[in-house]
Amino acid sequence: MASGRRVPPTVKPTNYVAGLGRGAVGFTTRSDIGPAREAQGGNLRPGEAPGMQGPASMPPPDAMGGVAKERTDFGMAPSGYVAGMGRGMGDKALEQGETSAAQEKDARESADLNERNFDKFSGYGGAIFGDAPYENDDVEADRIYEAIDERMDSRRKRAREEKLLETMKKFREDRPKISDQFADLKRELKGVTREEWEGIPDIGDHSLRLKQKKRPDRLTPMTDALLDTMARGADGQSAGALDARQQKTGGFETPFADGTRTPGGGWKTPMLGGPGGTTSVAGTASSLTSGLAAARGTVLGLKLDKMSDSITGQTVVDPKGYLTDLNSIKVNTESEVGDIKKARLLLKSVTTTNPKHAPGWIAAARVEEIAGKAIAARKLISMGTDMCPDSEDVWLEAARLQANDANGRSVLQRAVAKLPTSTKLWLRAAELEPDPLRKKAVLRRALELVPSSVKLWRVAVELEDVEDARILLGRAVECVPHSVDMWLALARLETYENARRVLNSAREAIPTEPAIWLTAAKLEEAHGHGADLVDRIVAKAVASLAAYQVVIDREAWLKEAEAAEQASAPLTCAAIVRHTIGLGVEPEDRRRTWLDDADACLARSSVETARAVFAHALALFPTKKVIWLRACALEKKHGSPEQLEATLARAVEHCPQAEVLWLMAAKEKWLAGDVDGARSTLMEAFAANPDSEQVWLAAAKLEWENDERDRARVLLAKARDRAPSARVWMKAALLERECRDFDAELSLLDEALKAYPAFHKFYLMAGQACERPVPAPGSAPCVRTDKRLGDAAAARDFYQRGLRRCPKCAPLWIGAAALEERAFGATKARSILELARLRNSGNPRLWLAAIRLERRHGNAKLSENLAAKALQECPDAGELWADAIASAPRPARKGKSLEALKRCDNDARVIVAVSALFVAERKHAKARKWFARALALEPDLGDAWARSYAFELVDGNEGTQQDVLERCVAAEPTHGELWTSVSKSLEHARADVATKLKICAQKIKEAEDA
Repeated sequence: MASGRRVPPTVKPTNYVAGLGRGAVGFTTRSDIGPAREAQGGNLRPGEAPGMQGPASMPPPDAMGGVAKERTDFGMAPSGYVAGMGRGMGDKALEQGETSAAQEKDARESADLNERNFDKFSGYGGAIFGDAPYENDDVEADRIYEAIDERMDSRRKRAREEKLLETMKKFREDRPKISDQFADLKRELKGVTREEWEGIPDIGDHSLRLKQKKRPDRLTPMTDALLDTMARGADGQSAGALDARQQKTGGFETPFADGTRTPGGGWKTPMLGGPGGTTSVAGTASSLTSGLAAARGTVLGLKLDKMSDSITGQTVVDPKGYLTDLNSIKVNTESEVGDIKKARLLLKSVTTTNPKHAPGWIAAARVEEIAGKAIAARKLISMGTDMCPDSEDVWLEAARLQANDANGRSVLQRAVAKLPTSTKLWLRAAELEPDPLRKKAVLRRALELVPSSVKLWRVAVELEDVEDARILLGRAVECVPHSVDMWLALARLETYENARRVLNSAREAIPTEPAIWLTAAKLEEAHGHGADLVDRIVAKAVASLAAYQVVIDREAWLKEAEAAEQASAPLTCAAIVRHTIGLGVEPEDRRRTWLDDADACLARSSVETARAVFAHALALFPTKKVIWLRACALEKKHGSPEQLEATLARAVEHCPQAEVLWLMAAKEKWLAGDVDGARSTLMEAFAANPDSEQVWLAAAKLEWENDERDRARVLLAKARDRAPSARVWMKAALLERECRDFDAELSLLDEALKAYPAFHKFYLMAGQACERPVPAPGSAPCVRTDKRLGDAAAARDFYQRGLRRCPKCAPLWIGAAALEERAFGATKARSILELARLRNSGNPRLWLAAIRLERRHGNAKLSENLAAKALQECPDAGELWADAIASAPRPARKGKSLEALKRCDNDARVIVAVSALFVAERKHAKARKWFARALALEPDLGDAWARSYAFELVDGNEGTQQDVLERCVAAEPTHGELWTSVSKSLEHARADVATKLKICAQKIKEAEDA
């Protein structure tokens, strides 16, 4: 330093700049530099550039004597600068005289605090730091503050949202919307029929305006000025007085009594006006209206004159359709007009900057077309054709925008001259030709210039007859040998020998196209050649395509097989399936995949394809019973009886141990009327399955149903020896019951109980046999010598023995309770059912029996209590809900049905009960729909079929009745309380399904009438 005094390192000298002595100038900040404004020229040092401030502009240390002096000349202060204001020194500035109180007040009053001048970040426009730069440290600070605000807000967000939801919920409860108040009524409207809807009376107009008294008309007298104006005629003349006749009649009297003529040819009346008679005493409204009409007519005439031909003077406007055309003109809104103007300006710029851009000209022309300026559009597209003569799209657009086809043809004539190889232009030119001969001429000229266009050949062939088409196709396959359609079309038009040659040529020209091979196979099949030739063709096709490395997709080939089936070529279809269905399928997945393929084909109604799939699967898996069953089901539904019989014969040959296949074969022969054939089939089944229970029972049933009861007894006796089972003993007892040999029945049941003491049906049948009353005189003969028959004590003994062996059997408890009810009344039966419910909790059948017991004996209140307890213990029991709906009072049935559907909406019994409710309300369409739903859910429920048939007998027609009857016969129902009571009775044991259905329907009708 200049003074030579040593300064300690911890003390920084005044105005010290680190590194300045060795030329390493330290960094500077914005506070060192100051505001980025240029200093006044008078304050610059010699050699200093304008705006040069900070350490970089300081003189070298040598000029300062080795010590950096403090700068005091920072230039002039910025405009509006107040010293210390930025750091809160406003009062200090007042004390120092740098500002005054008046200036402070003016600054506050002149500040623009309008909301439009407010910015969320920098505040109002008058903020001190409004023009300060937004730097990275400001970004970081704002990000930190936002994170803090977000964190503070999230701490109470969940509670705030829950409180808001609770408030909204409470508000909706206090003030619900109109739509919510009437939601239940809207749901009920779906059940209103058309007749009920049309029968709703009109509410009429009860508004307040009809209740108000009609105000009397107010008449205002005319002023003198208005009367004077009316008195003046059209020519400005004035009539000062009226003659006597005008005063008497007011101008409405005519020279003839009947009023058919007036002095002015029907257009003038002698009134206050001048000679024209255009003003009347009635007022000025009619004159104003007539004036507007005259002005409108004048404007219309001027428009028509403008549209007239300036040369001949004849109009080019249809006078009759002019107003109709005006109605068809689209009036654009202001926004659309603005959009059109913007689009027009933009596209003008496009076409100006790049006039060779064809889409720009097309878009500009279409904008003018949308704006309704067809002439401008044609002008623009004409300019486009001049600028882009090689663009076929521009020529096509120009032809489209022409007013008529003649102008379009002229445009296309010039277009094809410019672009003679454009297929689109030639096709469009052919479309615009009205004469078929000229169309052909245009297309032939096009084919001369563009012989390789498949589209042109196709259109030209479609216009020709068969002979000319064959000639054209012969030339087409020479010009476009790669077109498969041309080859196939030519083959279809040729004879058999020529078609074979054509297809061979096509195969040589296009060796990778499978359609040619398949067409050849269909051709051979159509001309009566066997399956061997068709199979060889398809096999060669697969091998040839594989040699040419063509990817063979099995899904695509299956679709080709379905297409062959649609074309009545089943042999080709089967050959395609045989040679392609196994491609790309793993060996362990073949059976599952092929069964899925067959199901998919059946879903698309491709029966032959599915049959071919099953045939191929059975060829590889001949011992799989599942595939044979599926194939037999296909033949039963879609095939003929002969096909089904052949399939079953092959099935039992390959699967002799499959009892179900033997039974199906025997049943089909029996249904066809061939009883001997059914017997022979069952004999073969005995040979293959000597100890099969199902075969023995089927043979006994066959003899039983054909009134060969002795043979049936013998078969059942052999079955009891060779294949004994509880079911065989039961069928033997049922046979004796039907033959009315009750002694033999009871004897068989005694023996069966010794062999199978845990089989509950034996006890039930024995008890029912002992309960059966003595037949009336004159009834069918029977064998009845056993003293236990007709003895209630013996029946009670059988029931008690059965309940000891089978305490979980509900039918035994119900049978015992019924016996006690008939013998001693409700008390003993009630106790038995209570004991049954204690040992078998949650059994809906026992609850239902108890409810009906109390109802039969008049204990309505007790039955309701039992029903409530039963629904609590068994909330998903459909029979309990169905009984509750049927027994509920009429007003409460709808509520019960809704609750039942909520609990078990897929229970057939509940749906039948709801359907009966609709029947009672005369809602036939809805009842029929719900009956159909119940039958679809449980087709084995005979009571549902009986209810549906009873409904159709009353409210249906012959078609619906026959439909229900046929579907019931096909379903063969076996369950249902009413159905089993009819089917198991001795009187109707041999009745068929249709007869049982009619009997059940008759009983339902009798119960409803009672």
